[in-house]
This record gives sequence, structure tokens and C-alpha cells, in this order.
Amino acid sequence: MRGILAAASGLIFGLGLIAGGMTDPGKVKGFLDIFGKWDPSLALVMGGAIAVGVFAFAAAARRKLSWTGDPIDLPRSTVIDARLLLGGALFGAGWGIGGFCPGPALVALGSGLPAAGIFVVAMLVGMVIHDQVIARIS
Repeated sequence: MRGILAAASGLIFGLGLIAGGMTDPGKVKGFLDIFGKWDPSLALVMGGAIAVGVFAFAAAARRKLSWTGDPIDLPRSTVIDARLLLGGALFGAGWGIGGFCPGPALVALGSGLPAAGIFVVAMLVGMVIHDQVIARIS
């Protein structure tokens, strides 16, 4: 059952990303170009995602177990520190340069978009570098 729910969730998420234009790097870059030819349409996609997320996280916070019976372990930290700010800046820079964030990049990779392949490889390299740096600091 867990696999079926995961596959259905992934399919719905991927279709939503495609329908919302999140897999089109040109549309994403147009949204981020606030001083040029700004395309505000993705703000509606993000607003819709935030609205759904607010209710979903509120419901999840009241539960002990997920639908599959796994424990729900939501982050509890509310600290805004240098590590969070640096991570957010790196995430935003990658999004702005590549025109993808991780989920849409994987969906676009599945459609065979070469730019998505380059982005996913760079993302994986960045994840490995991050893990190596954190392992040395810890």
C-alpha cells in the first residue's frame, strides 16, 4: 500500500508541476526576472501550493501517524540562522541560474529535457559536497 500511495502522490505532484509550468525553465526565469519581462503566473502556482501546504501541515501536526502508519516527525526548529540563510541563498541561486528547483527538474528530466539533466547532475554533486562539508564540521 505504501508504494501505491507514493506512486500516486508522485504522479499527482508531477502532473501539477507540468500543468503549473514549473518544468519550463523559461517560465521560471520569467517569474524571477522582476526588473525585466516579469511573468507573475507562477505566483499563483506557489500561492496555491502554500495554501494547500498550510492546511496539510496543520492536519499533520495533529496526527501521530501518516496514512501508511509511519510516524510523522515534523521539524520543530524555528531558528533562522546563518546555515538556513546560506542554504536558502544557494537554493535560490541555483533556481535562478538553472530555471529549476529539484522536483520540477526531476519531472523535466523524465521528459528528456537536456537542461534538466545538467541541473540534476549539478544538484547531486552539490548534495555530495554538502554532505562532505557537514561530515567534516560535525
